[in-house]
This record gives sequence, C-alpha cells and structure tokens, in this order.
Amino acid sequence: MSLHSIGYLFREGLKSLWKNRTMSVASIGVLIACLLMTGIAGLLSLNLSATMATVEGSNTIQVVLSRDVPSLEAVRIGEEIRKIDNISECTFVPKDDGLSNMMQDLEGSGSLFDAFTGENNPLPDCYNISLDDLSLYDETIGAVEAIDGVDSVSNYSRIANMLSGLDRVVRYCSIGIVAILAVVSLFIISNTVKVTIFSRRVEINIMKSVGATNGFVRVPFIVEGMIIGIVSGLVSATVLYYAYDKVVEVVVNLAPFLTVVDIHHFAFLLYGAYVLLGMLFGLLGGTISIGKYLKKQGENAII
Repeated sequence: MSLHSIGYLFREGLKSLWKNRTMSVASIGVLIACLLMTGIAGLLSLNLSATMATVEGSNTIQVVLSRDVPSLEAVRIGEEIRKIDNISECTFVPKDDGLSNMMQDLEGSGSLFDAFTGENNPLPDCYNISLDDLSLYDETIGAVEAIDGVDSVSNYSRIANMLSGLDRVVRYCSIGIVAILAVVSLFIISNTVKVTIFSRRVEINIMKSVGATNGFVRVPFIVEGMIIGIVSGLVSATVLYYAYDKVVEVVVNLAPFLTVVDIHHFAFLLYGAYVLLGMLFGLLGGTISIGKYLKKQGENAII
C-alpha cells in the first residue's frame, strides 16, 4: 500500500470522525469516564498497598512481661521472641525507660511520678515488636503469648484484620472494575464505528463493487476508533494526573501520617499506558464493527 493510499485512508477516518462528531464526542466522553474510573481504582489499590507496606514495616506491638521476671529471664524471653518467623524487630524496653517515656508524653506532670521512680516503679519490663506480615497476626501473637514469662500482648488484631481485609477487597474490586469497564469501552467504540458504517454503507458497497479490498475498506473505520481511543487516553491521563495531585495535597495536609504514591515519578508511564490502552480499545472496537459488517455482507474477510 502506497503512502498516498495510507494518507487517503487516514483522512477518510478523520472525515468520518468529524461527520459523526456528536456520536464521537459522546463516545470519547464515555471512554474518558471508563478510563478515569479504571485509573482511580488502580491508584486506590497502589496507595492502599503502600500504606499496608508502611504499616507492616513500622507497626509496633507491646509485649508485657510478668512483674516477677528477673533480668536474665527477660533476656531469654527476648531470644525466644526473635526466633518466631514473622517477627521483623524486637526491642527491649526496661521499666525505667517506660516510665521516662510516659513522663515525656505527660510533660508538665513530672512531679506526679517522683514517687514511682527506682524500686517503686510500677511498670513492667516489655518488648516492642514488629511483624513482617499483618495477615499472620493471630498466629504470631499466639506464639508470643505461649512463651513462659509473657504476661500480655497489646491487641491490634482487629486493626490488622481490617487492613488486610480492605487490601484484599480493593485488589479484587479493582480487577473486577477494570474487566467490566474494558468490556463497556469496547462496546461504546464498536457502536460508534457501527453508526459511521451505517451512514456510509452505500459508499462502502460502491467501493467493493469497483474492486476495493476488505483491508482498504476496513482501515478508515479502524483509524476512527483509534483516534477516539487516543484522544480519550490523553484527556483521561491529564485529568487523572492533575486531579490526583490536588487530592494528594489535601490528604497530606489533613493526614500527614498516611503513605501516598507520588504520581510525578511515573507520569510518563501513566500517559503512555493510557494512550496505548485507548489505541487498543479503538483498534479492537473498529475491527469488530467493520468485520461484522463485511461478514454480514457475505464477504469472507479475515478480521
């Protein structure tokens, strides 16, 4: 196929797009909405995963020892805790340090604790531990509680289970949303191209009667679908990029302790992925529509 023919077919695709601009704009709008929802679901999953990673890396659980445990026994308990597979960190906090930390937290009330220093310190020794995987919280804490000399463990199982469960729900929902919206997007583009085919059916029949191949007839409609996809991808990526940036500013100001993904680091990837995704949807939508039409007309075209 010559460059002149390629240029002609591309112009025909643009003509079809402009001629049916109302339907094209509607299709672009729907596809933008679908792509944005897909992006939002993906970013939500990424941010939740980042937050989970931060929580799992910095979570601190307090293991309180029995009051009558001597120093050597406390060391043994620490060694036993460190042997448990899911323990990533185990730090000993003597009762004197615990009292000092409490006095710092209640700054201005130091005189209230004067009577509890030294031998009168009522606080027990403890260990601060962190877990590698919060989803194994119950099994890990059960192993810690089984160690002789451990009095109690701070109970964060509800929070741990909630975070792990939320992470799974978001992941599964994201996959489901992406799959559903992919089908919707293909359907929208396919029907837009189908409207163009219907409006140009006489022209297509004339082209076929003078010897135009299926490939020659097919290209303008594929180009139309791809242009819809590319425009939708560019607009969606731009809206998502700047909207997410503004939302992150608000979230960081309101809750600075949360971990958020910095979209600036993969802006190029975002635009590239959206344009390629839009082109793919357009290519498939246009190919499906014109292929069905040619097949219906009795042509043995390979789609």
